[in-house]
Amino acid sequence: MILSDERQFHLAHVATDKVWGDDIADFSDDDIALRAARIAIVAFVKEDIEIDKRAREKVATLKRNVMEGTREWDIMYKKYYEEERNKYGK
Repeated sequence: MILSDERQFHLAHVATDKVWGDDIADFSDDDIALRAARIAIVAFVKEDIEIDKRAREKVATLKRNVMEGTREWDIMYKKYYEEERNKYGK
């Protein structure tokens, strides 16, 4: 998943507004809070891209040549995606 800069900023605003609105935290500097939220979003997306890549590689190495778009491919991809996600502790 690739997010445009605009989408990253939007999600950072949504996250910080929610945290502030629910009195979870107060920010001494809104710009710093937005930057921190954006950094977290970018890190999550990079991690997700890596997990997706590894899951796809695992499906591609199966001996029975599972074709992408088939039900079997979807099942195997989900299985390997979850395995890789668990390695990251998510």
